[in-house]
Amino acid sequence: MSTTLAPVPETTQQREDFLPLRGTDHVEFFVGNARQAAYFYRSAFGMKLVAYAGPETGRRDRASYVVQQGKVRFVLTTPLRPNTEIAEHIAKHGDGVRSIALWVDDARKSWEETTKRGARSVEEPQVLEDEHGRAVVSSIAAYGDTLHTFVERGDYTGPFLPGYRAVMDDVVARPVGLLHIDHCVGNVGWNSMNDWVKFYEDVMGFGLYQHFDDSDISTEYSALMSKVMANGNGYVKFPINEPAEGKRKSQIEEYLDFYGGPGVQHIALATNDILDTVSRLKQQGVEFLTVPHSYYTELQGRVGKIDEPTDDLERLGILVDRDNEGYMLQIFTRPVEDRPTVFYEIIQRKGSRSFGKGNFKALFEAIEREQASRGNL
Repeated sequence: MSTTLAPVPETTQQREDFLPLRGTDHVEFFVGNARQAAYFYRSAFGMKLVAYAGPETGRRDRASYVVQQGKVRFVLTTPLRPNTEIAEHIAKHGDGVRSIALWVDDARKSWEETTKRGARSVEEPQVLEDEHGRAVVSSIAAYGDTLHTFVERGDYTGPFLPGYRAVMDDVVARPVGLLHIDHCVGNVGWNSMNDWVKFYEDVMGFGLYQHFDDSDISTEYSALMSKVMANGNGYVKFPINEPAEGKRKSQIEEYLDFYGGPGVQHIALATNDILDTVSRLKQQGVEFLTVPHSYYTELQGRVGKIDEPTDDLERLGILVDRDNEGYMLQIFTRPVEDRPTVFYEIIQRKGSRSFGKGNFKALFEAIEREQASRGNL
């Protein structure tokens, strides 16, 4: 099946958007050691430590560090006691994404609209207040143990949310030019992609943005299926992957095995200068997948004229793809956990709104080389 591309999802163009989203507010990770995880994101990804919550701020069961660069904001949370929900999440999944939080104008209405359409409530709307004002948050369940949290912060001026204190003068962070989250990718189990597509359509009012099948995303050994869901204004995009039949274990199957079920596979971070961003990330210790020289010998014939020197792209391992609106550049890190689960994509768009279909084969072969080295292919 060929790639399907719509300007914005038709389902939300044709009716009132009952869940208007301003974008991704933050992504919260449950991790075994939040202090050390925060140091990694500060020193390697150049994110600044901006807020903290823990026993010193009245939270007795957990500690959370908020790191930020541009509009990219991660919350790294660790349990302070065993036998808690956070500790159980980490025991099952390792370090991983607990919540993709969405910025909304009305967290109560967002919760009401989604739960009445079938979402399972995890946290009813609650008002949080401190000297900086008030915020409202609520949460619903998504795939696996992943949540969507609605965050209403129009009346709040503090560093993050009530209950957090500001952290000033981060001398560790060296910014690399990250701007915002482009998309978050979820892996789900066999034959369940369409169930979650329907969830995003019916419960959250998203529409189908692009569709890739196993003829688009396959190598000699493995394959997967993917559908990209987007909200009405296109600010939030969630590709959903499921395994497809292949000769050997696919990267999605490996993820599901090690994560212990569905979850967030990778987060794409946007930049306006991928050559500079990736150079800085490499200098700061971030490891990326590699592609063979042959990819670059055929590059200009495949994508046409581009602004970036091919030699620089090959030196850094950056991939390029073009659609009828322009081109995009992308590169993928190796997993950032000991389990082969969460990784990152760095992406620069020059007109293209696609997801690099022309790079799928090179990318997946690179991932398979990593799988083979772990004995999991």
